[in-house]
Amino acid sequence: MDDNTGKTHAMRALIELRKRILSGDLPGGTRLFEVPLAEQLEISRTPIREAMSRLAEEGLLDRARNGGFIVRAFGFDDVVDAIELRGVLEGTAARLAAERGAKPDAMARIRSIVETLDDCFGDKPGEVDFERYSEFNAAFHRELAGLSGSDIIRREVERVTRLPFASPSAFLPDNAEIETFRRSLNTAQEQHRAMVTAIAAREGARAEALAREHARIARRNLEYVMVEDRSLIDSLPGLALVMS
Repeated sequence: MDDNTGKTHAMRALIELRKRILSGDLPGGTRLFEVPLAEQLEISRTPIREAMSRLAEEGLLDRARNGGFIVRAFGFDDVVDAIELRGVLEGTAARLAAERGAKPDAMARIRSIVETLDDCFGDKPGEVDFERYSEFNAAFHRELAGLSGSDIIRREVERVTRLPFASPSAFLPDNAEIETFRRSLNTAQEQHRAMVTAIAAREGARAEALAREHARIARRNLEYVMVEDRSLIDSLPGLALVMS
């Protein structure tokens, strides 16, 4: 097997295992074995082993004491901590971008994304294109992570957002009938605009505070799902792993 084939198999194994974990098909506490997984995916054990090591780095698997891997289960506090950590890292990215001065082309890109996000809101109150908003919200946060020009900050933001519930769009169910989520998107979009304005004005402390407060929207939406409407758990990637 050549290198390209090996990389393709490892990526396929990674995507498939991640999907099974986040969907709840492999619940927390499940012990994963290389041989049966390799047989199911019809690939060798090496890409399976590589995929499980990568998922352990992402925090979705734990290494067992006597070898192998176990699917992690997360408590509510774990999820809150992941969201808070993202807020701290994105706040740092925003502050450094303001203090150091973001490149004009990067500022142009993030402003264009904000304009596209504006277009996700319809003319009627509460009318939102959730799917499009989720796509460009993720794009906004990718750009924000890179605005400081720091590869270290960008990599660490990417690392924490790989956790399903730490993603900026983790708690956005595709259901525009839920008033709580519609309100949260309006608030989030106001914060997007304010962050870009603060960075452009070189207001580092304000940019950092806005980014940290922005992350807490995800926490409030999580609390809604876990307390007010648990029927949404199955529609949100990763929450099958969360214990209340």
